[in-house]
Amino acid sequence: WDLHGTYPGILTDNVVGEAATGLFKDAQDMLDRMIGEKWLTCKAVIGFWPAARDGDDIIVYEDESRQTERTRLHSLRQQMERKNGRANFALADFIAPSDVAPDYIGGFAVTSGHGEDDVAKKFEEAGDDYSAIMSKALADRLAEAFAERMHQLVRTQYWGYASEEALDNEALIREEYKGIRPAPGYPAQPDHTEKETLFELLDAKNTIDVELTESFAMWPGAAVSGLYFSHPDSQYFGVGKIDRDQLEDYAARKGMDVETCEKWLSPILSYTP
Repeated sequence: WDLHGTYPGILTDNVVGEAATGLFKDAQDMLDRMIGEKWLTCKAVIGFWPAARDGDDIIVYEDESRQTERTRLHSLRQQMERKNGRANFALADFIAPSDVAPDYIGGFAVTSGHGEDDVAKKFEEAGDDYSAIMSKALADRLAEAFAERMHQLVRTQYWGYASEEALDNEALIREEYKGIRPAPGYPAQPDHTEKETLFELLDAKNTIDVELTESFAMWPGAAVSGLYFSHPDSQYFGVGKIDRDQLEDYAARKGMDVETCEKWLSPILSYTP
């Protein structure tokens, strides 16, 4: 894909000021070297599974017979008071219940980080901390660009639910496409522990050599993971603050004790444990 374009590229020409202009040139020069000398290796794994909504959970089935539950993904619902009649979303809302229609959910993990540490280490050993930081920043942007490109391919080819999509760069940047790719740890699903289920479904360690640390960070660091939703009304949102009643319900659904759940969701709790 075009690493230098505005989509799904990692660098744009909207640079203002002498310092920013110099930084942009340095980044462009390093990106050219990074590509030309093949400093990094990008890898991706994607998967699609029969699924159904069950309350605020998403059932993932073993196969198309939809008779055997393989695992569950758990979502949190917004609890803020609405004045405009808008729904309080949970990610499970974007999957159909089993008695409505057969549905699917997708998942992905991508990385541009294989080789990232070796590159940064060489710069650090040479006393060039600036280039070490720059190389890691570019690896991160490449991972994000790769995630965007894979999402486009999923929409138009691999899943193909938007096979007629023909959006220009500006429309893609404005996210005018159908479907979303929310990631655990971000506003629509602030629980990082959900990555564990996703990585098991994808077998990410064996397929692309990306694994989770004890704190559920991804390693290599230049990596992105998340879910694919195809529902035409699916959209990004923030769960916001939640009360103890939802925390207890969520912990029960996950089979997690309340104290542990409070630990992982502490930034969004409306109360002090």
